[in-house]
Amino acid sequence: MGQKVSPIGFRTGVTIGWQSRWFAPKSNYGEFLVEDEKIRRFIDERLNRQPPYAAISSIEIERTREEVKVILKTARPGLVIGPKGAEVDRLKAALESVTDRRVNINILEIKNPDLDAKLIAEGIAEQLKRRSSFRRTMKQRAEGAMQAGAKGVKIMVSGRLGGREMCRTETQIMGSIPLHTLEADVDYGFVPCFTTYGTIGVKVWIYRGMFGERAVPEEDNRVAATAMTRARRRRERRSDGRGRPGRKAAGPREKSAPPEAQQPAEPPAESAAPTKPSEESGQAEPSGEQQPPTEAPPNAEKNSET
Repeated sequence: MGQKVSPIGFRTGVTIGWQSRWFAPKSNYGEFLVEDEKIRRFIDERLNRQPPYAAISSIEIERTREEVKVILKTARPGLVIGPKGAEVDRLKAALESVTDRRVNINILEIKNPDLDAKLIAEGIAEQLKRRSSFRRTMKQRAEGAMQAGAKGVKIMVSGRLGGREMCRTETQIMGSIPLHTLEADVDYGFVPCFTTYGTIGVKVWIYRGMFGERAVPEEDNRVAATAMTRARRRRERRSDGRGRPGRKAAGPREKSAPPEAQQPAEPPAESAAPTKPSEESGQAEPSGEQQPPTEAPPNAEKNSET
């Protein structure tokens, strides 16, 4: 009951590579192992716990007979490199003095820090040191990871939360976290937060999809949101009458009148003109040009007299 397994150690050697890649005989194995731990602690204390706060997520070590190769994955490579590589040279000289070996440093950039569990845990720990609300901090970080393309986020904070006398545990879960699936890409990070009222442990799980699948980058989400905004603006413009009028909603079709009731309209006469009443007789006379009167034949006058 209650036995937990680290997602990183559970997948190491199956779907995730080792963080230390070297081979040594039995007589030198312990020496190299202690040396790796010294390198990790030295880099963490120098770059993460004090300025420049380079946000280093993981440290991988490879060894050959001649040198020790250190691979740093960071979200701020510019702070690690420094102006014209000055910081890298200082770090290299310090590591060579610690290990008494030739050291080669390689820096890799983390393009999306919102999908890295260690960096999210570091951010939560820094905000808790400033006495910010732990509930609001957890919710903001979880929503940021989901917007960045994560399929599931789980954040657990334990200790004297808010300076209370009793220790307790708070959890924020969004999406799904398949911890028993080896093919699932689940990143895990743990960071202790040292405050004035005690130590608070911060654990973060992030499910980024199955191995081989590409997580949705943040740029695609921004493009989709912009497209939706433009479409919404276009509809509002049409409804307000500022742009092209929108289409009316399709309603029930009106029944057409029977063919008998449909009478064609009479074409207007070309010679017809509006009439006005005459002054003497009161009869309507055409207002247009009057035609000259035609003379009556003489036979018609005789008939009228008789």
